[in-house]
Amino acid sequence: MVKKMENKSKMKAIVYEEFGPPEVLQLKEVEKPIPKDNEVLVKVYATTVHRGDSRMRSFTVPRGMGLLAHMALGFKKPKKPILGMELAGEIESIGKDVKLFKKGDQVFVSTFGLGFGGYAEYKCVPEDGIMALKPVNMTYEEAAAGLSTGAVMALKFLKKGNIQSGQKILIYGASGSVGTFAVQLAKYFGAVVTGVCSTSNLELVKSLGADKVIDYTKEDFIKSGELYDIIFDAVGKISKSNRKKALTPKGTFMSVHDRIGGEKIENLIYLKELVEAGKLKSVIDKTFPMEQIIEAHRYVDKGHKKGNVVITLEHNNKL
Repeated sequence: MVKKMENKSKMKAIVYEEFGPPEVLQLKEVEKPIPKDNEVLVKVYATTVHRGDSRMRSFTVPRGMGLLAHMALGFKKPKKPILGMELAGEIESIGKDVKLFKKGDQVFVSTFGLGFGGYAEYKCVPEDGIMALKPVNMTYEEAAAGLSTGAVMALKFLKKGNIQSGQKILIYGASGSVGTFAVQLAKYFGAVVTGVCSTSNLELVKSLGADKVIDYTKEDFIKSGELYDIIFDAVGKISKSNRKKALTPKGTFMSVHDRIGGEKIENLIYLKELVEAGKLKSVIDKTFPMEQIIEAHRYVDKGHKKGNVVITLEHNNKL
């Protein structure tokens, strides 16, 4: 019996060649990347279906942003055919100029500035990219689940809001990828945290440390009379007319749709240390194998995911 030879120059990847519903995603064999002198080659063990992946795939963009979005994502077809904004995996090889990482290092990565590409068996990442060693007490799935995106965004906004111990903060969308990290980080910084979410997610948000939770299907926080030093809209759904109604006179409103500074490796290292100190964890709603990427996108498209939806690639899971 003749064994089928493995083509080591190829890899599996999820590719989309047109914008549309989840069904445009296809599992294909593509060229395996080769790291440049300043790059490492990461064997991907876990990635996610980020809300951004869903929006790019379907070309769902805010009103008035169509032209800019087309310039970034493509006009007739996607410029970057492999989605995946975050990943975790193991370094398989390194370029000759790489000094900070070595073969075998377990890492987590944001691919936001790298043309995405997490939906593949391999991804090349520059040594100075948004990449850090995986927390020793996290699995690959846990490290991929928002730590390099949702957690970083939550941290940057809380720093921008200059959050202080004892301040009252309301986090709207507290059960999403950004929101679950924002609740934990705000509590770590000593704030009094109120989380807003749906009925089914109340216990989750409480378990993350929220002092109070509000079920938005039953109560309007605007009408409660409570005033907050900071309101952080982690899902970008609070209307402009309501943004200041529940703020103290010097209060701060922030939305995930606001522009904020670029990525910094220092943020990843800071978050890694918090995880290893037991102060921060990722929330995984569902896990799908790579072959079920369409089902995973369908689930995220419903808009009710708790924390993160993870895509796993074959590996021996180890901390």
